[in-house]
Amino acid sequence: MPQTDWPIFGRDVPDAAWRPSPADLGRSRLGRFVRATGLPDLASLQNRAAADPAWFWAAAADDLAVPWIRRPTSILDLGRGPAWARWWAGARFNYAAAALDPRADRDPDGSALAWEGEDGAVRTLTNRELRDEVDRAASAFSALGVGPGDRVGIFLPMLVETVVAVLALGILEAIYTPIFSGYGAAAVASRLRDCEASVLVTADGFLRRGGIVSLKETADAAVAEAPSVRRVVVVRRLGERRGAVPWTEGRDAWWDEAMDAAAPPGAPSPHVQRPETDPETPYMVIYTSGTTGRPKGAVHVHGGFPLKGAQDLAHSFDLGPGDTLFWFTDLGWMMGPWAISGALLLGARLVLYEGTPDHPGPDRLWAIVAGHRVTHLGLSPTVIRALMAHGREPVRGHDRSTLRVLGSTGEPWNPEPWWWYFREVGEGRCPVVNYSGGTEVSGGIVSGNLITPIRPMSFGGPNVGVAADVVDSAGRPLRGTVGELVIRQPLPGMTRGFWNDPERYIESYWSRFPDVWVHGDWALIDDDGYWYIQGRSDDTLKVAGKRVGPSEVESAAAVHPSVLEAAAVGIPHDVKGESIALFCVLHPGAADSPDLRSAIAAEVARQLGKPLRPDIVAVVSALPKTRSGKVMRRVARAAFLGIDPGDVSALDNPTSLEAIRAAARGSRGRV
Repeated sequence: MPQTDWPIFGRDVPDAAWRPSPADLGRSRLGRFVRATGLPDLASLQNRAAADPAWFWAAAADDLAVPWIRRPTSILDLGRGPAWARWWAGARFNYAAAALDPRADRDPDGSALAWEGEDGAVRTLTNRELRDEVDRAASAFSALGVGPGDRVGIFLPMLVETVVAVLALGILEAIYTPIFSGYGAAAVASRLRDCEASVLVTADGFLRRGGIVSLKETADAAVAEAPSVRRVVVVRRLGERRGAVPWTEGRDAWWDEAMDAAAPPGAPSPHVQRPETDPETPYMVIYTSGTTGRPKGAVHVHGGFPLKGAQDLAHSFDLGPGDTLFWFTDLGWMMGPWAISGALLLGARLVLYEGTPDHPGPDRLWAIVAGHRVTHLGLSPTVIRALMAHGREPVRGHDRSTLRVLGSTGEPWNPEPWWWYFREVGEGRCPVVNYSGGTEVSGGIVSGNLITPIRPMSFGGPNVGVAADVVDSAGRPLRGTVGELVIRQPLPGMTRGFWNDPERYIESYWSRFPDVWVHGDWALIDDDGYWYIQGRSDDTLKVAGKRVGPSEVESAAAVHPSVLEAAAVGIPHDVKGESIALFCVLHPGAADSPDLRSAIAAEVARQLGKPLRPDIVAVVSALPKTRSGKVMRRVARAAFLGIDPGDVSALDNPTSLEAIRAAARGSRGRV
């Protein structure tokens, strides 16, 4: 499309994979927002937002039609400095009530949720039914003694009850801690202990690859190590299929029985009074893993994470009423709480899925897209790499005509999976909105959008309203060179510190440069203004004085036709200081051999230069990852070197480490 066709919104990019049409520009929420501000283009909007965040967030809240109980009298208070910014002074806002009541009043019979179990079971709730269920659950929690400020762990897969519990606790001004459903007891217990949770919500079990995950046993073992927990509420997901459930009388309660006690069957659901909540009231403590020490409990508030997530979904992904969001995630990954609060606040329908993406067959996700008429689909590069190994036929066997936007987050892309997602899943017509940020900032720092041409694997720029930059070691802006990703102005979604550990919060994000958030990612801005995330800055490789991001090495390796995905780490070297070890997963049908490993190393050297040729190339069956798909490079490195890996509670596949240890024990990986 010639640039003159869309002068208000951006730039022409000859190698763009997708360009907004005039129709896209006309209906885009972001386009309408830019026009409403009276500014000439998105760049001008971003510049003003960076200079005056209070102006931007006031305008964004109005654009989102935030249903304030009481409007703010001022927007941003920096009296304690940017690290402790406070937002929406004088306002009253309870995010859970805002996610429930306007839509139930406006369209009571409209669809709010659709859930699908791995066994094919389906449940749906209308807007009115969701509000009624949340009120019943709030009454049940209240009867169990849960009140404002109390902490409640939620250790569930993505069920209808998961959403109901999250919102009910918000109505009560309690604080929930989302816990990944695949964690072992020790990881669950450490989170419950740290936030001193008094109640845990779990399930009798759930399905994974056709088998039963006995969640209650794990919950019991965790509670035994978390003395603050006095009640355990159990969802009957499997019922008779599960068999006998271990039970502690006086402590444990069935979810359905607690709900029925609050509102007997056939009786009207109780209406729980909506509190006039200060937007700075905490509602969630979500834990993230660090390279050392215990997990960090990021504190999020009613006027923070939910509004930042909704704004990202509206302005980056163009989500709104009439749309259906399906983001393949777990509650324990920030994308779970993000999807719940963001979709419901925006009036969209949310699809939840309990199981794995390829069970009982490799077309499972595409069947969900077709069956629930999904408009917005979010998948990680890891999921795409796994599903593309099955070929295109499972995708093409299902109708994808409802899809409008594809989302991705979790890790950097390499070319082949990105193009497969764009061409096969999105049929070459749906933009792939790349999105990267973090749990501690409630979502995106950089992203694509629907008014800027999309270049493969890139980000169109900072998230709308985010004063992001890339800087050198002295904090000076960088262009065309890899540097540290930073944020120069506070955001409503930034964590209000770590639970009971304010010093660690300051040290983690605010200690490098004065009043600047340093996120811990390497990033690059190219000559055309497109952004690229190059991996975690603490994963950076420095070989013979040359610094390189691990994703650069991994993308170079993935050019070899036998490599499906790879992880690059640095290992000590007597001469170079550090050399590269590369762990590769091969495409189905490719066979490991010394010649293949040498060819992979040569491909990296061809692209990046001989000094960056890996010393070790090891073929493994799987890379160590979190369930959200992030490769845990530090854990791979620790396994190879035989050192303490630090916190590994987020690791989804611990057996993946054995092949890495085997490579260290022998010489078969050396090339």
